[in-house]
Formats: sequence, structure tokens, C-alpha cells
Amino acid sequence: MQPVDVTTLKAVCNELTAQWLPARCEQVVQQDRNTICLALRTFERRGWLTISWHPQAARIHMGAAPPKRPDTFAFSQQLKHQFNGLALTKINFLAPWERAVDLQFARRPDEMAEWHLYVEIMGKYSNVLLTNGQQNIVTAAHQVSEQQSSVRTIRTGGQYRPPPAMVGVFPRLDEPFTDWQERISLVPGKLSKMMLTSYCGLSTALARQLSLAAELDPSQATDSLTTEDWQRLYLQWQRWLQCLEKNDFQPAHTETGYTVLGWAAASPVAGTLQKLLDSYYTAQLNQQIFAQLHNQLTQKTKKLAGKLRQKAANFHQRLEDSDQADLYRFKADLLMAYLHHWKPGMSAIELQDFESGEPVVVALNPEKNAVQNAQAFYKRHQKLKRTRDAVMPLLTEVETELHYLEQVEAALSQTAQYRDADDLAALEEIRDELVQQAYLDDPYQRQSRTRVDHLPNFHKYRTPSGIEIWVGRNNNQNEALSFKAANDYDLWFHTQEIPGSHVLLRLAPGAQASDEDLAWAANIAAWFSRARQSEQVPVVYTQPKHVYKPKGARPGMVIYKHEQVLWGQPQKAKDYLEQEGSML
Repeated sequence: MQPVDVTTLKAVCNELTAQWLPARCEQVVQQDRNTICLALRTFERRGWLTISWHPQAARIHMGAAPPKRPDTFAFSQQLKHQFNGLALTKINFLAPWERAVDLQFARRPDEMAEWHLYVEIMGKYSNVLLTNGQQNIVTAAHQVSEQQSSVRTIRTGGQYRPPPAMVGVFPRLDEPFTDWQERISLVPGKLSKMMLTSYCGLSTALARQLSLAAELDPSQATDSLTTEDWQRLYLQWQRWLQCLEKNDFQPAHTETGYTVLGWAAASPVAGTLQKLLDSYYTAQLNQQIFAQLHNQLTQKTKKLAGKLRQKAANFHQRLEDSDQADLYRFKADLLMAYLHHWKPGMSAIELQDFESGEPVVVALNPEKNAVQNAQAFYKRHQKLKRTRDAVMPLLTEVETELHYLEQVEAALSQTAQYRDADDLAALEEIRDELVQQAYLDDPYQRQSRTRVDHLPNFHKYRTPSGIEIWVGRNNNQNEALSFKAANDYDLWFHTQEIPGSHVLLRLAPGAQASDEDLAWAANIAAWFSRARQSEQVPVVYTQPKHVYKPKGARPGMVIYKHEQVLWGQPQKAKDYLEQEGSML
């Protein structure tokens, strides 16, 4: 993930100062443990200022409104109390090349600041601190004790001290070419690395962008550069410093991230810098959260399903043992019929079958007489019969629960990679569902999601003839698709006795689905199932009115009737869905 460097921070603060100051602070919301959002209002607009001290994505920029959820963080409550009725009037850098800014809040733009919010963007040491006008720390995102740092302590009530000054050489616009070249090439090494070690204020991304803009390889050795190479690089270096001096920034995307120097990017210039940073860091953080959550849910469901499979196997074994119940009664009957054949001390006795007359060997306990052995067989017979009666409902319950978890596993396998925010939302729905079903603990005590009237964002595709196909991403979406989105004209698809997504073929009133449309819907249903690696998969389809949810069933569990069976080919669906434009 590309960190915010001095160049980016200066571009952001310059844009904020020009477009958003002064702005009244109307609300403070802490989005998560690393991010707060300040609602700002000017005469022309209203927006949210995002401030984050995330160890990998510390930043400040205007962004989207935070999600509506309870805010129980003490840090945001303190800021909300102090900023009430105040306006953000100034944004100042603490030092020219430092990634630390001072956000000043006052009653009016021409008055002295009553509160200072210091935002320090320094990687894993990033922090946000609130001080009063006398520079006394009132609260901080991270407090640092003497045991944690002997250089700079941060504690409530203490005096605010800026971060330690950087030691090194700073870039200068008036530095001669020969001095600049000599400094970077003094010790041979990779070009981008030597630029970073020779000067303060650069980042890895910026060094790479300057090198590429000069048509040089960032990993090229400095002693391999020609005079013309050094001159081209110096020209880009001067151009960068001129942009800093004139506040001339152009946001753009790059192959590995973004840049605020549009001329250093291969792609066209993007929209506003604020939107660029918001979309980039939101996507990067969502991808991180998605990977962690997906791994957590996958491991949890795999562990739970494994335990249930072991339990089901034990029950099946007990049922197999109970199948021998009649054999024990048969042996007892034989023994009672031929009591006169028994002799003391016998460990086995050979008797004739009542019907076939074939010899049957019955093992005996030599310490018991014939009647006692027969009674033991009768008792064993009764115990095994009781075992079957007791185990059958338990096995049914275990298999039902296992089927549900396999359905969850299928939904997780279909959402294995992050592509957009909808994928993360679908994964969070699965997490919330598992919390509601008591499979997961909720360490943050999240409240249940508010029920909304609009439909979830299903997967949406089209058949070659143009008919829409909707696919549920998880159990909750499957229920919404089957019981809310479906109408009397649609057709409902699902793999036969195989965990998978609910699928709707959306038909217009009076329309009839062609065989090709049915085949494509079956292919997609087969692809969004646990059998996606198979060549052919049985798929049932019926009208939505014939799909029911049994009373007390878990989310996504349904029964159906009046179904017809097709054979879906998941690999055909995969090839088709990968074509550009197949998804709506």
C-alpha cells in the first residue's frame, strides 16, 4: 500500500485550504479504531474530512460519509465535546518537510485558535492529538509512556512536543546539477534507493515516479547512467520541486498506486485529489479487511463442519451397530430353545437355525449359565433398539446443521477474491449471519443490521438473448432473492442436493424461456455451487411460488416442489462470465 508522502500531504492540505476553509465542524464520528470523520460545512458545500492514523494508511482527505453505526469510542466523544460550535480555520505544516500538520479550530476565522488537532502521518508511529491553546494534550489516539519511548512521550495533560526533527539533506530548487548528481552517485547503488538515502522528504513511490518520468529504470545502478540520463532525471527533479513551490498538482493513477504529479503518470489525470485518495485507500483497506475476514470465516466454518462430519460418522457407526439388534434376539431365542444342549463352562455352542436348519455358532460367557447368556443377548437387543431411536433424530439434526455450514462454505468459496465493496459487504453479511446463529462471538457487540426495504446487490448477468439472471451472494441474499425479489413470472434454479446459490431467471410477464436461456441459467447455478469443478451438475428449476422455507429453518435453507431437472455445465458459465460485458 502506497503511504502518504510529503508531496501528497502538501497537495491535499493546499486543496483543503483553498476549497474548505473556513468550515464549521458540525459532527465528529469515529469510523473505526484508526479513523475519525469530521463533518464540515462551508457556505457552498458540506462534506466529511477523513483523518486516519492507520499504521499502513495514515492520511487526511475529504471522503465519503461514515457508515451509520453506534460510536462508542472515547476519543471521538472528546473531540465532539471540544469542537462543538467551532470552525476549522487553518491547516499549517509543523515544518517544511515534515508529515505533520496542525488543524486549528476557532470561533471565527480571525480569532486565535482554541484547539489544535495535530495529525502526524509517520507510518506505524502515526498519531492524532488534541491540544488546547496552551499546547497541553487533552486527548490522543495513542498515548506513549516513558517505557515505550525515551525520545518523546505522549500523555494526557502533558505538553505537546513536535516529532523529532529529521536529520539529513533536504531538496533545494537552487541546488546545482553537479552537486545534486555527486550526492546521489557518491555511493553506487540502485537509483531509487540512492535518491531516498541522499535526500529527506522523498518516498519510494515518488522516487520511482521521477525515474520513470525520466525514462529510467528505478532499479538501475547509478554508475551505469550516462550524462544524458542524469540530465533528464535532474530535469524531472526540478519539475517536482517547482510543483511543490507553486502548488501545482495533478492527481492521477499509476500502475502501482497514484501520484499527485500528473506528468509522472502513464495514465490520464484522474478527478479531484480528494476522490482519488478516498477511492484508493478505501479499496486497499477493504481488500485487507476482506482477506482477513475471509480467512477467519473459512477457517471457522471448516473447523465446525469437520466436527460435525466426525459426529455424523460416529452416529452412522452406532446405527450400523444397532442393525445387529435382531441378530442378538435371534441368538437369545435359539439359546432358550436349546437349553438342554448347554453344559457348564461352555464358551460357544453350535445350534440349528429354526428355518434353514443350518448350524449357528453362538459365543457364550463361560461364567454364566444358558439363561443368563440369553438374558444378556436380550438386553443387548433392547439397548441397540433404543440406540437407533435416540440416534436418528440426533443424526438428522447434525446433517441439517452440516448442510447449512456447507451452504456457507459454498458462499465463501464463491467470494474468494475482492473486486469491489459489494464483495466485502457480502462477506460481512456472512459474518453477521454466523454471529446471529451463535457460531461466532461478536467482540465489538455489533448491533444487528437494520432491515432495509431495498434489495441487496445480487450478482447480475445476462443470457446471450439478453434475459437477466440474478444470483445470491450468501444465505441472506438467497432468501431475499427467493422470497422478495422473485415474482410469478420468474424461474428459480438451484443445484440438486448440492450447496449453492439461489438463481433467478428474470422473465417478463407472459414471456417463455427458451431452451438456451434455461441452459444458461442452469450453467450459472452450477458454477455458483460447490460442484463448480464438475463437468455436469444436476440443477432443478421451478416457479418461485413452489419454493418454501420450513418453519425454524436456518437462513437460506428451503424446500421446493414441482421441480424439473437440467444438467448444468459450470465450465461453460465460467467462460461466458469472464467475457467482457457479461455482468450488468
